[in-house]
Amino acid sequence: MTLADWLEPLPDAELMRATDAWAIGECGVPSLDLMERAGEGLAGLVRDLFPGGRVVVLAGRGNNGGDGLVAGRLLRAGGREVDLLLADGELSADAAANLARLGVGTLPLATPIPADAAVLIDALLGTGASGEPRGDVADAIRAACDSGIPVISADIPSGVDASSGTVAATAIRALATATFHAAKPGLCIEPGRSHAGTVRVIEIGIPDGAPGEASVGLIRDDVLDTLPRRGVASTKFTSGPVLVAGGSPGLTGAPCLAAMGAQRAGAGYVTACVPASLSMVFESRLLEVMTLALPDDGGSLTPACAAPLLAAARHGGALVVGPGLGRRDEALAFVRELVASASLPLVIDADGLSAYAGELAALRGAGAVLTPHEGELARLLGISSEEVAAERLRCVREAAEAAGAVVVLKGDDTLVAAGGLVAVSPGASAGLATAGTGDVLAGVVGALLAAQVEPLRAAVAAVRLHALAGIAAAARRGRDGMIASDVIEELAVVRTR
Repeated sequence: MTLADWLEPLPDAELMRATDAWAIGECGVPSLDLMERAGEGLAGLVRDLFPGGRVVVLAGRGNNGGDGLVAGRLLRAGGREVDLLLADGELSADAAANLARLGVGTLPLATPIPADAAVLIDALLGTGASGEPRGDVADAIRAACDSGIPVISADIPSGVDASSGTVAATAIRALATATFHAAKPGLCIEPGRSHAGTVRVIEIGIPDGAPGEASVGLIRDDVLDTLPRRGVASTKFTSGPVLVAGGSPGLTGAPCLAAMGAQRAGAGYVTACVPASLSMVFESRLLEVMTLALPDDGGSLTPACAAPLLAAARHGGALVVGPGLGRRDEALAFVRELVASASLPLVIDADGLSAYAGELAALRGAGAVLTPHEGELARLLGISSEEVAAERLRCVREAAEAAGAVVVLKGDDTLVAAGGLVAVSPGASAGLATAGTGDVLAGVVGALLAAQVEPLRAAVAAVRLHALAGIAAAARRGRDGMIASDVIEELAVVRTR
């Protein structure tokens, strides 16, 4: 699969190596010129953030260290006090050339970091590094972390894997990162994203047209421009009918939020398919949403509910199953029965995902969009939440492959995986960290699927629409006090941007 034009490519380490080699070998761009421009951009970021004060450059032996040496030379030429601490061992050819250009001596990397430094430049390990840092480089990373002095990283914070965002036990946590040519996946995906700080992309003179394609991309706002709009000939059915199946005692709010989220995202006809014994709760809360009362057992949906629900789906559209469902055995059996028999696009969210814990392969062929958070994805894969948090990119790809589905791993860096491609959310508002916002997202995905948007694009657009609505809600209500219904109220405005 190829990245759509509404995804900004995020090249991994292998693709960046190939791109550099192409620029140098095929286009005739001198490698020292690339390093000089990288160092200039790095020095410029230091000047912008720290206009004065002592600078300490921590430089490794490779080209990343060479970038740091260039920055140190330029800052010193501009009148700054600069200490250059260089790792032991043989330097790369371009780093050695820039060491010769310095005209001044360097200090061993093991030299104590001056306590009066205003800023440290981390030029220890570049995008090609992986695994745990070792030797004097590892010691320097620990010293930098212990110093409490702000750090600006060259290309990628040392200890962060540029291709995946995984983080070594010993890793820099930068205030900002100057990355070269393009942002890398590890700068945009947690936990690496939290180590990168503010990211500035520095153009270093690599021509357009490099061969190879990224498999990870950052979601652009113009994905929303591809969505269908209501016209004068539209009806409530052509706008997209959505059925939301869920609810159980104590969990009636979740399907309500999913249903209202679907409405505000453009669905023309929404039906809440809920336990009959709780139907009056939904009738009183959902004025513009139809309700379908299904036979239940003590407030839980059962496999017998699947047939009447599917009969109600005669107008097509999309089905959202799981919000507020609960995890009773009969409720999970209902999900399996429904998914096995449904022919319309599906969103499986929240408790609905528990029906497939450790059994993702059972979803192959269902054409579903799954919307787990880290704990739910861990249950689906049969691993720990900590493992998912540490390796979000690997885990979401593994789940998408196993299920043959689109998988949306929620978080501020929400990842949408399908067919080998991964779309990364550029972030939203911390205010979205409140109960019910995931239910809203499931409803938004359902609305776009009902509008006949293909699943990957529907999930990506829903993630961005939800994020922008979260940003707008935080601006209006304040991020610490906003609630899920505030996000719903902003969806319609953002949808028509």
